[in-house]
Amino acid sequence: MDILLITVIAVIVIALIFDFTNGFHDAANSVATVVATRALPARWAPGFSAFFNFAAYFVVGTAVASTIAKTVKSEYGGVALAFAALFAAIAWNYITWKVGMPSSSSHAIIGGLVGAGLAAGGLEAIDWSSVQKAALGIVVSPAVAFSIAFAAFYLVLAVQKLTRWHDDHPVFKGAQLVSAAAVSFGHGANDAQKTMGVIAALLLGAGYTDLADDGTIMIPEWAALAAYAAIAVGTLWGGWKIIETMGLRLTTLHANSGLAANIGATTSIFGATAVGMPISTTHAAASSIVGAGVASGKGANWRVIGEMLTAWIITIPAASLIGFTMFHLTQLPIVAAWISVGVIVGLFAAWAIWSMVHTIHASDVEAEIPTDRELAEPVPGHPHVEGHGPVD
Repeated sequence: MDILLITVIAVIVIALIFDFTNGFHDAANSVATVVATRALPARWAPGFSAFFNFAAYFVVGTAVASTIAKTVKSEYGGVALAFAALFAAIAWNYITWKVGMPSSSSHAIIGGLVGAGLAAGGLEAIDWSSVQKAALGIVVSPAVAFSIAFAAFYLVLAVQKLTRWHDDHPVFKGAQLVSAAAVSFGHGANDAQKTMGVIAALLLGAGYTDLADDGTIMIPEWAALAAYAAIAVGTLWGGWKIIETMGLRLTTLHANSGLAANIGATTSIFGATAVGMPISTTHAAASSIVGAGVASGKGANWRVIGEMLTAWIITIPAASLIGFTMFHLTQLPIVAAWISVGVIVGLFAAWAIWSMVHTIHASDVEAEIPTDRELAEPVPGHPHVEGHGPVD
């Protein structure tokens, strides 16, 4: 086995580690609402979401993977670039997860690719049309998700006026589960492809795959299967810090507003996946939660939202800087490169493992969820239907 193949395999493993971080970082996208409204016990929610993450493997194509794979032009790709981009994305995912901030894994990997690509070949190395498509998603997906969730809440409210169902009626909780399954499916469909795209670009740069006749990179079946499996395992682990933020700190959710939030997120995610746009499922889900919360009259925690928006804005530049730096370190003389990169990776890995051991879990988040009596407190000025709040 030659050194190139060994190195490629090692970087593929790192790509799957990124996919794992994507899974636990973004688990909140689909489970935060069902956990916050007790539609599903917290300890069951990650497994529920992981199942539908992986199910997307059997249905969805590779349009998003192709967009990611083309972020850096193939002649500038290679093992060092893929490693630098992946390390940047993994580092940013862990940093934002540690502080409970729902930032975008998608934009972290795009930022890492841009930074490493700039270090490898300057502005010429970047396929700016792919970056532009991702940048467009930063603006479009939150706006679409917020608007749809806001409107969906009033459709749900109209149903309540006809049926006299209270805000946490079992029908809404059941519909929440169906819509959360759709969000989980969409998360797997869109986000697993990002790792597939990085692996495909790596294989192309190393000469282990080719371009198809239409110019897209041929993605091996094993790469798709591994990507979907890794994101599902990450989701299964949970990432409860971000679930806590999205489910409990952005707004107060009932089953009716949680359903509206899931409708907004699902519509945005599936629409983007259909056109091959690598949007942030985190942006879509968080914006939907805020939209539903505002429409329901529960308002929003604007301080937390401001912090979240700041993280969204700096994700691509921050990941780019990390990717740019790591690529340059790999270009040092062999001994210096191994020592500098090895020390950074080793220290970061030790901190990441320590953080995962000393984090909150399902039981901690479940203990924070408001009781039925607390959720039933009326909101002045809100057009409640009769029977608002849980009934005895």
